[in-house]
Amino acid sequence: MRGSTDTKHAVGPAPGKPGIYRVKRALRRDWQLLLLCAVPILYFILFHYVPMYGVQIAFKDFRAVDGIWGSQWCGFKHFDRFFSSSQFWPLIKNTLGLSFLQILLGFPIPVLLAIMLNQVKHQRFRKFVQSIVYCPHFISIVVLTGMLYIFLSPRNGLINQVIQLFGGEPIFFLGDAKYFKLTFVLSGIWQNAGWSAIIYIAALAGISPDLYEAAQVDGANKWQRIWHIDIPGILPTVVMMLILEVGKVMNLGFQKAYLMQNAQNLAASEIISTYVYKVGLASGINDFSLSTAISMFNSVINFILLMIANWGSKKLSGNGIF
Repeated sequence: MRGSTDTKHAVGPAPGKPGIYRVKRALRRDWQLLLLCAVPILYFILFHYVPMYGVQIAFKDFRAVDGIWGSQWCGFKHFDRFFSSSQFWPLIKNTLGLSFLQILLGFPIPVLLAIMLNQVKHQRFRKFVQSIVYCPHFISIVVLTGMLYIFLSPRNGLINQVIQLFGGEPIFFLGDAKYFKLTFVLSGIWQNAGWSAIIYIAALAGISPDLYEAAQVDGANKWQRIWHIDIPGILPTVVMMLILEVGKVMNLGFQKAYLMQNAQNLAASEIISTYVYKVGLASGINDFSLSTAISMFNSVINFILLMIANWGSKKLSGNGIF
């Protein structure tokens, strides 16, 4: 009898039940945290994943009267229309040109700004400078575009007045295709560089002060401390942000490009997002199938670029986002 009793106690619960019990305990213990996580999860499900079922109209001759399910399948017809159209290569050229110029000029500046602000020891002056460079981020795109038209006006704009002061001829920056890209990118840097620097400032704040003290004891000057402590300390963050920037190369801001666009700079300002808007909504045709096909192509290219950038980063530096 004793042996049978010992055997009975040694058997324990059925296989699989301990895992269920652990899950139940975790739910009871962390239900507030899970409830908090449920809000963003629900948001993504409702507003990002559920609408994706409408992507199928890229493969259909969609008509509103027939609905999504009633419209006829047409395969890759609308993709072929886009690839064979005269707009395809100019759109790709303008979109990639603006994006890579934005990365080339705009990505390093927040990093440099964060490193410079990290060297400022006077806290009041540092906070003052941070406030100044953060403020443009809160200016709406509509207001920013209005400011560009005022300051860059060929008749009485401040920039052209300075050019004329030195004997130059006034330039219609927003009416000339060759100046559009630089105007677009530089205005974006002015607006977002300070705000983008926040994440690098936070990364620099996480570097141990002991490293700086040890470097000073060893006689390292300011530039050596920046090169051997600051830059390696924020390198994983820089790599992560660069990968994310590459992953949205095809998704330039529609609103700013559309507001800055006019008939005179259309050769440089027509990008994929503005073209999709015109094809799908602004024109009388309302070609939803073609606009969806273009947007789907855009998303696939972004995903491929993200994977390539992540793979290259892991090969070169060992850092990646996944």
